[in-house]
Amino acid sequence: MLQQVTNILIVDDDRSLRKMLAFVLGKEGYGVEEAVSGVDALKKLKGRNFDLVISDIRMPDLNGIELLKKIKTHDPEMPVIMITAYATTNDAIEAMKLGAEDYIMKPFSLEELKIIINKSLHKKNIERENVELKEKLSAKEKFENIVGADPKMRKIFELIDTIAQTDSTILISGESGTGKELIARAIHGKSSRSGQKFISINCGALPENLLESELFGHKKGSFTDAYQDKEGLFETANHGTLFLDEISEMSQKMQVKVLRAIQEKVIRRVGGNQEIQVDVRIITATNRDLVQSIEKGEFRSDLYYRLNVISIKLPPLRERKEDIPILMQYFLLRYNKKFAKNILGFEKEVLECFQNYSWPGNVRELENFIERGIALEKGSIISAGSLPAEVIYNLEAAPAKAADWQGMLDLGQFNFSQYIDDISKSIIFRALAMNNGNIKKTAAALQVNYRSLRYLIEKFKLKFHS
Repeated sequence: MLQQVTNILIVDDDRSLRKMLAFVLGKEGYGVEEAVSGVDALKKLKGRNFDLVISDIRMPDLNGIELLKKIKTHDPEMPVIMITAYATTNDAIEAMKLGAEDYIMKPFSLEELKIIINKSLHKKNIERENVELKEKLSAKEKFENIVGADPKMRKIFELIDTIAQTDSTILISGESGTGKELIARAIHGKSSRSGQKFISINCGALPENLLESELFGHKKGSFTDAYQDKEGLFETANHGTLFLDEISEMSQKMQVKVLRAIQEKVIRRVGGNQEIQVDVRIITATNRDLVQSIEKGEFRSDLYYRLNVISIKLPPLRERKEDIPILMQYFLLRYNKKFAKNILGFEKEVLECFQNYSWPGNVRELENFIERGIALEKGSIISAGSLPAEVIYNLEAAPAKAADWQGMLDLGQFNFSQYIDDISKSIIFRALAMNNGNIKKTAAALQVNYRSLRYLIEKFKLKFHS
C-alpha cells in the first residue's frame, strides 16, 4: 500500500513566490495546490481535503487574516502558516491570536519554512493520535483502573469477572510493577464484599514479630511498647478482603500461622488466649516462583496449595507491547492533571524508545518515565530527550530502517530524503544521549562541524535533558 500524501494549499497573489514554493514542496513529497487569492482558496478548500495551508497575509479581495478566520470557523484543527512581507509583527500577532500555527517573515529561508511545516504537521498528527487514544481509553481498554488491550490482559479481565463473586483464595504472580495489587482491588471491587474493607500489607516490609502483630493483633503487655490491645488486619478486614503482597517473603513460622488462620478462619492475638472468628477473603501475590521456593525449602507446600486455588499470572510489559501507547496516554492524562499542564502527546522517537525497551520495572517504571517527562517538558510535546539514558540506548529505529530500505524501494514507498533524515536523527540523538546533551562533545564524537550539528539539532527538534 502506498503512503498517503500530505496535501498543502499555498495561497498568495505573488505568482513567482507561489510557483517557487509549489516546486520546492513538491520535491519534498507533498501534494501541492495553489490559490491566487483568499476567495480562490475557500473554493479549493471546499472541494478537496488539505492537511495544511500556507497563506500570505496581505492579499486583495480577501486578506490572510479574514481567510484564517473563515478556515478556523469551518475546521478549527487545520494548521495555517502565515507569510508577511512587512516589517511589523502586528498582523502576525493577530494571526496567532486567531489560531494560526506559526508565521514567517519575507524574505525567509526555505529550510526555516520546511522546519515550521514539519513541526505543524507533526503537532496535528500528535493531536489526532491523542484523540484516538482518548477514545480507546474511554471504552474497552480500561478495566477497573487497569489499562490493557493485549489478548493476555483481556483473558485476565474475563477471569476476574468469573471469579470475583466466589470466595476462593487467589494467588497472583508476576514481576514487580506489573500491577498485582490493582488486580486484587479489581477482584474485590467486583465481589459481593465490595462494600467492605480492602486491606493490603507487604509481607516483606516488616520483621517477623511486627508482621505477626500487624496481621493478628496483640494484647496489652504482650511485649515491650504494647501499651494497649490492638486488633490485627485479619480482624480489620472482617467480611472484606485481605491482600497479602509478597507472600514469599514471610518466614516459615509465620507461614504456619497464616495457614491456620485461612483454614480454620480463626486467629489469636499475640499474647492472647481467645480465638477470634474471622470471615476474610484472602488474595496473595508474589514476584517469585513459589514452586522453586518450595524445592529450596523456603516456602511451605501446604500453604502454597491452600493459596493456589485460583492462579492469575500477570505478563510483564515487554510481552504486551501493544498496550504501551495506551498506557502512555493514560499516564499522560493523569500527570497533566496532577501538574496542571497541557502536554499534547509524544514525539515519534519516544514511542520507538518505549517499544524497544525491556521494561525491567514494568508498568510502574513506565508510569515513572511519563511523570518525569511531563515534569521536565517545557513545550507542548514530550521529546525523547526527556527520557532517561537507559531508555534512549534501546532505540533501534535506525538499524531497523536501514535493513528495510530495499523492501520500501520495491513497494514504491522509498523517500530518500526522509530516509537519510531518519537515520541522521537517530544517530545524532544517540550521540547526544551518550554525551549528556553536550553539543561540542557530540560534534567531536561524530566528527562534524559544530555549527552544522546545531543546525541539524534544530531541524530535527532534538532536545536532551541530562
